[in-house]
Amino acid sequence: MNASASLRAFLRQSLLGRLGLIAAALLVAAALLAPFLAPADPAAQDLPARLAAPSRSHWMGTDELGRDVTARVLYGARISLFVALSVVCGCGLTGLLIGMLAGYAGGWFDRLVNTVLINTFLSFPGVLLAIAFAAFFGPGIGKVILALVITGWAGYARLARAQVLKVKELEFVLAARSLGASPVRIMTRHLLPNILQPVLIQATIGIAGAILAESTLSFLGLGVLAPVPSWGAMLNDARGHLFDAPHLVVFPALAVMIAVLAFNLLGDAWRDWLDPRTRAQLQALDLSRQV
Repeated sequence: MNASASLRAFLRQSLLGRLGLIAAALLVAAALLAPFLAPADPAAQDLPARLAAPSRSHWMGTDELGRDVTARVLYGARISLFVALSVVCGCGLTGLLIGMLAGYAGGWFDRLVNTVLINTFLSFPGVLLAIAFAAFFGPGIGKVILALVITGWAGYARLARAQVLKVKELEFVLAARSLGASPVRIMTRHLLPNILQPVLIQATIGIAGAILAESTLSFLGLGVLAPVPSWGAMLNDARGHLFDAPHLVVFPALAVMIAVLAFNLLGDAWRDWLDPRTRAQLQALDLSRQV
C-alpha cells in the first residue's frame, strides 16, 4: 500500500482525522477567499445598524460601530492563519537549527544550549513570556510574530536535539562520517530527513497554539492594530455587550475554538498515520475486510 492509499485508508477509519482535515481545509479556504465571501468591507461603519442581531443582511450581526461581524470573522481568519504560519515557520526553523547543532556537536555547546537556553525559556509559562515580549515590543502584527517566535522556538529545539542524539549513532550516519562526509552534509543529507517527521507533527499542533496565543495577545490589546480585524480584538470589543449583543462574543469565540480544535485533531491524526504500528494495524484491518 503506497502512502496516498494508506492516507486515504486512514482517513476512512479515523473520524477525528476527517473532521480535523475538513475543518482545517474550510478555515484555509475561508481565509483565502475572504475578499469574495465577505458580504461587506470589514472596516466599513454603519452606526444606525450598530449592534444588530443576526439577520439575512448581516448573518452574524453587527458590532458596536455597525461593522459586519461575518466579514470581520472571515478577515480575522486571514490574520490568525498568517500569524500562526509565520510563527510556526520561525519557531521551527530556529529551533531545528539550534537543536541540530547542539545535538550533533555535543560537549559543552550541547550543555550550554540545553541547560541554559532551552531550559530557561521552557521554565517560564509561554503565554506570560509572550505577553512580556509583546508589551516590550508594542502592538503590531510583525511584533506579535517576533514575540511568539522568541518564546516558542525552545520546544522545537529540544525535540530536534533529542532526535539528533538518537539518529547520529545509527549505522548510516557512522558510515557517512567514516567516509569523510562533512558535518554540514551529514546534518542536511542524513540527519534532517530522519528527524523532520516529529518536528512537522509538532508544527501542525503548534499552529493551534499560535492561533490561541495571537488571539490572547490581541484580546489584551498587544496584538494587531485596529482597524485590522482579529478574533481576539473582537472578543475584547465585545466585553461590554455580553448580555445585550451576545453574538459579538459567540461567533469570534466559535472561530477560535474551531481553528484550534481543527489543527489539534489534524496533528493528532497525522501522528497516528505516521506511526508504523498504527499503519500496520490499518493495513491488517484493510486486508481483513478485503478477504
